[in-house]
Amino acid sequence: MNKVLVTGGAGYIGSHTVVELLEAGFNPIIVDNFENSDRSVLEKLKLLTRKNITFYEGDFGDSRLLTEVIKNENVSSIIHFAAYKAVGESVKNPLKYYQNNVSGLINLLRIIGNFNVSSFVFSSSCTVYGEAKILPITENEEIKPASSPYGSTKQMDETIIKDFVLASNSLKVASLRYFNPIGAHPSSLIGELPLGIPANLVPFVTQTAAGIRKELVINGNDYPTPDGTCIRDYIHVVDLAKAHVNALRHLLNQKEGYYDTFNIGTGKGSSVLEVIKSFEKTTGKKVTYKIGPRRQGDIISAYAAVDKAKSILEWQPTLSLEDALRDAWNWQQSISRT
Repeated sequence: MNKVLVTGGAGYIGSHTVVELLEAGFNPIIVDNFENSDRSVLEKLKLLTRKNITFYEGDFGDSRLLTEVIKNENVSSIIHFAAYKAVGESVKNPLKYYQNNVSGLINLLRIIGNFNVSSFVFSSSCTVYGEAKILPITENEEIKPASSPYGSTKQMDETIIKDFVLASNSLKVASLRYFNPIGAHPSSLIGELPLGIPANLVPFVTQTAAGIRKELVINGNDYPTPDGTCIRDYIHVVDLAKAHVNALRHLLNQKEGYYDTFNIGTGKGSSVLEVIKSFEKTTGKKVTYKIGPRRQGDIISAYAAVDKAKSILEWQPTLSLEDALRDAWNWQQSISRT
């Protein structure tokens, strides 16, 4: 059975991907330090999948640990999620992001070079495009300076990986440029667990609707969009998780030295106000909000062209914005009761 090391596998996207890997017949092995996740996720995964999942606690930057895991478990593929991802935090603390997201990746690739790891799926981001000139954004969009240190780290990471593949001529890599993951598993057993004040829109919406937050602050309503709020491409996390499985399958059939990038989104943009209104309509819950100042590092609009992922990875999203908001709300209710 193909053993897949999943760094950050107890996190939001990682845990959903672990479920889909098991469904597809892969054997995931989780490495996580719980900095942005919770130990309870492991029990929830066991309950959801009815399988024991191999787990190692620790930081993916720990060379000794990673060497031990890859060697002892005979890992043949890696999906790398263990990165910091909050745009606003990266503006305030850029060195934290460069240290973990860039230096950590270099360390990981150095270790991979010592073993027979054949396939690598990298968690990239649409932030590599900065403020795109043409919408929807294709993979051929000009890569301009990023709008945040987080985006810069993803740009650097993609360059580093591509150069590493060219030099080693053995590893096969797919970089998945996510747009905005939202939602939760329909079982309500796993979902997004933001620590402290949420950095993403939908957890803030659900926490406000649940009474955990007094009100939602919309970061600017004076952008050049139909309603003045930023536009993003919101993709259900289950669809995103399945894209990783398809990418891994694709890599297994490629020749050594393969590298490519893929947008993973829905192809449709929704504004902040549209998301709030859709949530209210879907759930029947009112969301109290006010308008605040723009947030540094935010771009105006970003939504994906996903034709390449459809044709090459044979993947396409199947779940709607309403599906994602319903599942996010059900997840919020489940954790509010515990």
